[in-house]
Amino acid sequence: MSDDDGRVEVRVQVRPCWPFRLPLRRQLDGLTPVRGRVVHRLLHAGEDAVSVRVVQLAPDRVLFGARAASPALAEWGIERMRRGLGIDLDLRPFNERFRFDRLIGASVRANPGLRPSGRPDPFQALAWAVCEQLIEYERAAAIERRLTAALGRRCRHTGLRDAPSAATIAAQAPARLASFGLTESRALALVRAAREVASGRVDLENPDHETGWRRLRTIRGIGPWTVQMLGLTGQGRLDQLPAADVGYLKFVGRLRSGGDPYARATVEEVERLFAPYAPWCGLAGLHALAGSSARVRLAA
Repeated sequence: MSDDDGRVEVRVQVRPCWPFRLPLRRQLDGLTPVRGRVVHRLLHAGEDAVSVRVVQLAPDRVLFGARAASPALAEWGIERMRRGLGIDLDLRPFNERFRFDRLIGASVRANPGLRPSGRPDPFQALAWAVCEQLIEYERAAAIERRLTAALGRRCRHTGLRDAPSAATIAAQAPARLASFGLTESRALALVRAAREVASGRVDLENPDHETGWRRLRTIRGIGPWTVQMLGLTGQGRLDQLPAADVGYLKFVGRLRSGGDPYARATVEEVERLFAPYAPWCGLAGLHALAGSSARVRLAA
C-alpha cells in the first residue's frame, strides 16, 4: 500500500512468544507519543525517515505498521521497533528458573512479562545514558527534549521527532551541548562518544558488543554504568546490570542493613547480590526493584 506522496506502508501482526504488554505510559523524552492506545515512533535509517505505529490488539496479538520510502525501509523500522520493545524475547527460561526465588520470585510470578524499557536506536540509548548520569530522571529528560528540539530530526508527514544522530552530535561544540543543561564534562564525553560512533570506530550494531564497550570506556566520562545502560536498553543485553544506579545502591543497602532507608551499598555489593542470576542479571535487577518500594524507570 502506498500514499499519494509515494510513501509505502507495511503492516505486520506479531504473536509474542511470551506474555507481553505494550507500554502505554508517556515517555518524558517526548520521542514515543501515545495517541489513542497507539504508540508512535520516528526512526531513521541514515537520512531515510520511517514512522512506526504499534497497537496491541489482544494479549497475544500486536500490530506494527510503518511508512517509509520503500518496503525494505518500512520493514527495517518494524524490526527496530520490535527489538526496542523486546516483543520477541523468550523469557520462559528465566521465569521457570526464578519464579520461586526468595528475592525476586514474587515479582516474577506477578509480572512475568517485565522487560527493560528499550530504545530502538542504540546510539540514542548511549546518548541518553550520558544525559542521565548522576542526576534525577526528570532533569535528564528535560535535557533530552532540548537536544531533540534543537538538533533532532522531524518528520514532515507526521510531525514526530527523532533524537539527534551520532553525526550531528559529533559535529557540535561541547559548549553548545552544555547550553542544553549538560555539564561541561558530560557534553565533552557525549561529543567524543558520538565521534567514535559516527566514524565507525565503534559499531553499536556489531554483535560483538564488548569490543565497542571497551573503546567507549577509554573516553573520560564514559564509565561502567553508561556502558551497562547502553547494553541493557539499547542492545538487548539482559545480562547487563547498571549496578551503580542509585536505585540498586539503596535497595541493596536496605537489604543489608535490615531496612535502614538511609543505608547505601557499594557497587561491588550490588554485583555480588545479582551475580547468581547470570546471564539475566539486568532483568533480575528490574524484578528486584519492581518488588520493592523503589521507583523503577528502566522497566516497561
